Amino acid sequence: MNFESWLSARHQEIPARSAAAVLELASGGSTVPFIARYRKEQTGGLDEVAVENVLESKKIWDEIVKRQAFILEEIEAQGKLTPELAGRIRTTFHLPTLEDLYLPYKKKRKTKAVIAREAGLQPLADWLWDVGHGAVGASGETPEHQAALYLNAEAGFTDTTLALKGAGEILIERLSETEELRQFVRREAFEKGALVSTKGEKAKPASKFELYFDSREPVASLMKPESSHRYLAMRRGWLEGELSLSLGDAPKHPGFEERLLSRFESAAGAAADSPAQTVLKKAARLALKAHVLLSIDGEVHAALKEIADAAAIHVFAENVRQLLLAAPFGSKAVLGLDPGLRTGCKLAVVDGAGKYLVSTVIHLHGDDQRQRAAKTLVATAKNASIQCIAVGNGTGGREAEAFVREALAAAGLVVPVVLVSEAGASIYSASETAREEFPDLDLTIRGAISIARRLQDPLAELVKIDPKSIGVGQYQHDVSPHALKTRLDQVVDSAVNQAGVSLNTASSHLLAHVSGIGPALGKAIVSARETNGVFASRQELLRVPRFTKKTFEQAAGFLRIPGGANPLDNTGVHPERYEALEVFAKGIGKGVSELLGTGAALVKSSRELRESLGAFTFDDVVKELEKPGRDPRDTFVPFSFRDGITELSHLEPGMICPGIVTNVTNFGAFIDIGVHQDGLAHISQLSERFVKDPREVVNPGDRVQVKVLAVNLEKKQISLTMRLREPAPFQPPVSAAPAVPPQRSVKPPPREPEASPVDRRWGALQKLK
Repeated sequence: MNFESWLSARHQEIPARSAAAVLELASGGSTVPFIARYRKEQTGGLDEVAVENVLESKKIWDEIVKRQAFILEEIEAQGKLTPELAGRIRTTFHLPTLEDLYLPYKKKRKTKAVIAREAGLQPLADWLWDVGHGAVGASGETPEHQAALYLNAEAGFTDTTLALKGAGEILIERLSETEELRQFVRREAFEKGALVSTKGEKAKPASKFELYFDSREPVASLMKPESSHRYLAMRRGWLEGELSLSLGDAPKHPGFEERLLSRFESAAGAAADSPAQTVLKKAARLALKAHVLLSIDGEVHAALKEIADAAAIHVFAENVRQLLLAAPFGSKAVLGLDPGLRTGCKLAVVDGAGKYLVSTVIHLHGDDQRQRAAKTLVATAKNASIQCIAVGNGTGGREAEAFVREALAAAGLVVPVVLVSEAGASIYSASETAREEFPDLDLTIRGAISIARRLQDPLAELVKIDPKSIGVGQYQHDVSPHALKTRLDQVVDSAVNQAGVSLNTASSHLLAHVSGIGPALGKAIVSARETNGVFASRQELLRVPRFTKKTFEQAAGFLRIPGGANPLDNTGVHPERYEALEVFAKGIGKGVSELLGTGAALVKSSRELRESLGAFTFDDVVKELEKPGRDPRDTFVPFSFRDGITELSHLEPGMICPGIVTNVTNFGAFIDIGVHQDGLAHISQLSERFVKDPREVVNPGDRVQVKVLAVNLEKKQISLTMRLREPAPFQPPVSAAPAVPPQRSVKPPPREPEASPVDRRWGALQKLK
């Protein structure tokens, strides 16, 4: 089997030719965004997910092939490699099964079985085995009589009991290394086993793990991405000592250990009525419980952790993507307000380019302070021609928002007021990046600037923060840090390249995520821009030190130059296609600029261009020409929470409230309704229809209407539902600016069909793609 056929068996939607093209392009230095966007003709139109699947699968394939070669070399060096065994190893591409084949030949430490074998007890073990399987007759001899022939005082086997025990160790090793038995236990564990959780020694009163104090979760169920979060919860309880975990019967498949033991005893020959039955039964039991079951238990936990990690990382990554691609307010002056009840609210003004202009502090305690604060706020808004006020949603945020609205209304100013997520803002404020940008400003002022910029362009500001600090994950502290970072970095890169970057205004942090650029070149571009002035064309990038032709190929299509010398520089059309468009325009007596907007219809009707560019590239070029410089993100619309609802105590069951989805998990969505504590709409409460994946209905940033089901003031918990009996279009409070669009429902791409039980682990992982 080669890589292409192996990949096709797991990703039937990826043609072999497409996979080969991806590997060739990647080996030549092409990035995932570039391959997916500008090499569709070679790949057959594979998207980023498919391209990543090919590259990730190749890593797994290389690991398997490398392991096969090592095992073959090791066994051959022992002189035990038969043609049949070599064939099995070369055709096995499941790592656990591969390790099963290698296990009998694996170099061992000084085990009890090795000691017994060195003491000459192998013939005794063979006799016991043969008797159990009827290969030889006992002829009236007992195991004790036979064991007396193999005593070895020097090795410590001074009597028949010790000799039989030593022979038993050899039998235990033989059984525990039998591939068929290990495969049977593995199959039973994954298909019919359950993870049994019981109350641990360190269990606390009113524990958050109380649900799992007496629970049986089928392994097959926990292997599904949509329910894998339960394993992470159980694992966290086990690590904290509040739970004990073991492998046992699934509710629908009782008798788990009995089935396993029966198979081992049968394999050992212990079922036969023979003198060796006692020794063989003991060997079967110990081989199962002390060796194989422990090993498979570890495999089960490893597989569950892998699936759960992948699911949690997938949830976090998709949530981060939604926040990064949230609608930008745009290049307009914004006043950022970082609320503070004790130290005062920090105000910072940024102009349309995000440049910091001025800052101050206002206090909201007492009538006198509030009056002075209102005057300061209004004066600042007027003097700086503020187009919107961004208020951080941290402690005191709702109170500050209400105050700002009142002050603006009293002064007759119509300025939108928007609550902005502060997640990660404090980390940015204390970061090296913030210190480089604003070395002379206080941390809190930096925070107010960040809040204002987040409203202007969420993507440009959030790339400065470690994505795991954005706080929209599910059990992100329990998953592999390396895997989480790798995936989140991929998502940030993908979002940046999807949105496109303005070459003459982007920060080095944003440029660093553009295909092929990276941190060093990002800084070099900004430095060149500051030294030589703005770029007039994409071609001028080649003058930047260390900006090679290969880098230009990878990056140019994702960079935009509004108002540049060539109008195509403000589109997603790659420079390598300019010549074809210029020739076409000249041929019909037009300028290139006349091909943009309504002029794209001229290009769209050209069969010659379609044939020369290729169908995929031609369609992309036409789309870019139709809407040059367009931002793929949604149009910004202000949002307001329900008036008079600022505290948990203000809520009552039955209330209808506007809200913003802040986090989506496998079990539901967390929704901010303006009371400092997000409410939970369980997956069963997201829609009137059955919902398998919450992301079928909502994504972070969506505006929704919810009904309050219950409020627990003691635990600070809010239960919400989106199942409104009389659905109505979303209506903002009277004090809000323009109407907010109704709830947006985004359907994810279709999932792959359920995997077969034999390859359930792989299939579950692929569902997350």
